Amino acid sequence: MGIIVFLGDSITDAGRMTSDNPLGDGYVSEFAAYITGTDPNWRVLNKGVDGNITERIAGVLQRDCISYHPDYVSILVGINDVGLIVQADVSEQEKLYMLEDSIRAYHEMLFDLSRETTAAVITLEPFIFPKQGKYDDWVPWQHKMSKNIRKLARNYSAHFIPLQKPLEQEIEKHGYDAITTDGIHLTVLGQKILAEIVRNAFKL
Repeated sequence: MGIIVFLGDSITDAGRMTSDNPLGDGYVSEFAAYITGTDPNWRVLNKGVDGNITERIAGVLQRDCISYHPDYVSILVGINDVGLIVQADVSEQEKLYMLEDSIRAYHEMLFDLSRETTAAVITLEPFIFPKQGKYDDWVPWQHKMSKNIRKLARNYSAHFIPLQKPLEQEIEKHGYDAITTDGIHLTVLGQKILAEIVRNAFKL
C-alpha cells in the first residue's frame, strides 16, 4: 500500500483535530476521496496542525512523517512564519534573521526527507490575499518565503507548486469571499480548488 503524508498548518488541518474526520474537511479530504476512489491501495494521512510554523513541523518530522515510510510527502507551511515576522516588534534586519530561521527549518525538512525516505516531495506555495489594506505588509515577506521555498525545492529535486497566482485567478473569477474567508483561510470552494491543484501535481 502506498502512503501519502500531508504536512502543514490550519489550511491543511482543516478541522481534523476537532472533528471525527482524521483527514479534516479541506483539500486533504477532497484529495483522499478522489485518490482512494481511483486506487484503494493508497493511504492518505493528514498531519496538518492549526498554527504550525516551519520549525515545528521540522521538529516532529520523524514522528509525523518519516516513521510512516511515505511514498509522497506534501508540505504547505510558511504563512504563519510570515505573520510572526510581520508582527514582530524588531528591526528589519532582525526580521530577515527570522526569515532565515524559517528557511533553515524548511531546509532541514527537505534534507531529512531526502536522507531518510525515498518519497517524492511536493512543496506548496504559502499564500496571502490582501483586501482593503489588510495583509498588504505580509506580501513582500510572502514573496521572499515563496522564492526561498522554490529554490530549496529545486536544490532537492522536489516539486514546487505555485498557489498564489492560481488562487488569485480564482478570486478574480468567483469573487474574494467565494475563495477565502479572511485572506488566509479558504472556503469550501477554495479548498476544492486547492485539492484539484494538488491532485494534478501528484499525477497519480
